[in-house]
Amino acid sequence: MVRRIVIVAFPDVQLLDVVGPLEVFSLGERLRGETLYKLEVATVTGEPFASSSGLTITPHRRLGAVRGEIDTVIVAGGRGTPDSVRDDTLVNWVRRSAGRCRRVASVCTGAFVLAQAGLLDGRRATTHWSVCVELAQAYPAVDVDPDPIFIRDGNVATSAGVTAGMDLALAFVEEDFGRELALAVARELVLFVRRPGGQSQFSAQLGAQQAERAGLRDLQAWIAERPNEDLSVSVLAERCAMSPRHFARAFRDEIGVTPAAYVELTRVEHARRLLETTDLGFAEVAHSSGFGSLDTMRRAFARRLGVAPSDYRQRFQVPA
Repeated sequence: MVRRIVIVAFPDVQLLDVVGPLEVFSLGERLRGETLYKLEVATVTGEPFASSSGLTITPHRRLGAVRGEIDTVIVAGGRGTPDSVRDDTLVNWVRRSAGRCRRVASVCTGAFVLAQAGLLDGRRATTHWSVCVELAQAYPAVDVDPDPIFIRDGNVATSAGVTAGMDLALAFVEEDFGRELALAVARELVLFVRRPGGQSQFSAQLGAQQAERAGLRDLQAWIAERPNEDLSVSVLAERCAMSPRHFARAFRDEIGVTPAAYVELTRVEHARRLLETTDLGFAEVAHSSGFGSLDTMRRAFARRLGVAPSDYRQRFQVPA
């Protein structure tokens, strides 16, 4: 069965929001050696337009000329989203099409278009982490979750920023044609793993600010590279040639969290990667990630992720 996918775009769209999912779907076809999808990019006018990177996109047709059965509608995001939200022709087309397709989705700030169309009311949704608060404030009927890389609520899916659209597209490929093909596409695109939708879009480095002064920026990278070493305030302060008191104050002022909190975030992130991609025992993961004991790691996971390490591995480990 050939599934028709229409990607809704607009001037100043984020280019990767469009071509990322397109590449996932089209590569699945090439690997399978048969036609799996009918892929189309559509806009309000159907005329060529510039993406946010300056490259010109030539759509297949205008939205009004999209006839016949549609399997999936995907709304891209980007700098042009505010104008698209105010475009009644675009929003109304998305609203009407959602009623006649199997699933509807958004990439990045395309969630604002779905929300404007009323498709996210009473649903969980996500978008790029930097505008989650804005989405929640503009559309209070939407249950915005800033953490996952994508969320599926019924037949509506929303994804986080940019490359998360490729993760969502991989999930669609798996749903349509099986896990083996989805993993083959991920390998071909050199995506390290096919990330599950519930995996967090945040890392310690994304969730915290980057320091302005070079010494503290270098320290952030240094911490990430050696989570199992002594990362006490006194050690970190000495590395920056500061007194512990002055260092702790400067770190919090520039990065937004205390040194201890940042170290814990980094260690949780390291442990998460090991739980997702290895079969190491929990005690070994705790030791490698710098936690003094498995109990310490459990408490950190409960505090930062609201889940035990064993539950996290069960949900998110990607088989070799």
